[in-house]
Amino acid sequence: MGNVEISIVIPVYDEANTLTKSLPEIGNFVRITGLSYEMIVIDDGSRDDTWETLRALSNTDQKIKAIKLSRNFGKESAIAAGLEFASGNAAIIMDGDLQHPPEIIPEMIRLWKEEGFEIVETVKADRGNEHISSKVGAKLFYWLMKHLSELDLDNSSDFKLLDRKVVTAHNRLPESSRFFRGIVSWLGFKKAQIPFAVKDRISGRSRWSIFRLVKLAIHASTSFSSLPLHIITYLGIITFGISIVLGIQTLSMKFSGTAVSGFTTVILLLLSIASVLMISLGIIGIYIGRIFEEVKGRPRFIIENMINVNRESD
Repeated sequence: MGNVEISIVIPVYDEANTLTKSLPEIGNFVRITGLSYEMIVIDDGSRDDTWETLRALSNTDQKIKAIKLSRNFGKESAIAAGLEFASGNAAIIMDGDLQHPPEIIPEMIRLWKEEGFEIVETVKADRGNEHISSKVGAKLFYWLMKHLSELDLDNSSDFKLLDRKVVTAHNRLPESSRFFRGIVSWLGFKKAQIPFAVKDRISGRSRWSIFRLVKLAIHASTSFSSLPLHIITYLGIITFGISIVLGIQTLSMKFSGTAVSGFTTVILLLLSIASVLMISLGIIGIYIGRIFEEVKGRPRFIIENMINVNRESD
């Protein structure tokens, strides 16, 4: 793996106003450890001057390596791109807006190097000045993940240190649609956790909304569990039970001579059955869509340009 001991993988999107402050600060805390390092910054199809900023920073600091994706493939794909080009004995994945505090990097490295932990995870002990809608969305996301996929990711983050063997195992996984936090949890290995308080962004605002979090939860849960498909069976059993009850009630009223038109009952029954059918088709459609994406075999990302990166690794 060369002389690089630590690879810092930083996916960014429209972060031109933050990188001139965040990258030098991250570098300062890595240098405290005395280990050789590289910073791999992945521009995930930014629309602002992120790439020009990275070009200027990499010209003054050869440890900064920049990869520009041809379009916005999403954070998961950007992380995958960074890990494929990481050459260090360990890789640290973190955001470029300093919400992931770089001051805990030395402790992460110590736990890895001195105590032998192969994964060092950071857990959000304090979510900071996050908007109430984001907090509610995060709670809903973690609840869905825990109950649909059996992965307990409560307050977890993408801010992690991975040993080289973990990075290698991650890169060998064949699926194109990924959920980084879930995959790292699924991989196993010896883990340690460090709590941290989320800092305020040094520029801009979070792009996560409740809708995007729910969408991510659906994507993540269907990646790690077939439970939603089994829910269809349960819905069918419940609907069948309701139908039996209503059928018995209807027949008893008919034989007792107290039967009425039953229009309302029929409408409610039809609506409930139709709702169950539509939900069932929707769940099946999600899984078929995921199969469709995987069968196509398209790459997780396409690289448009690179700076200070060995192109032989492409």
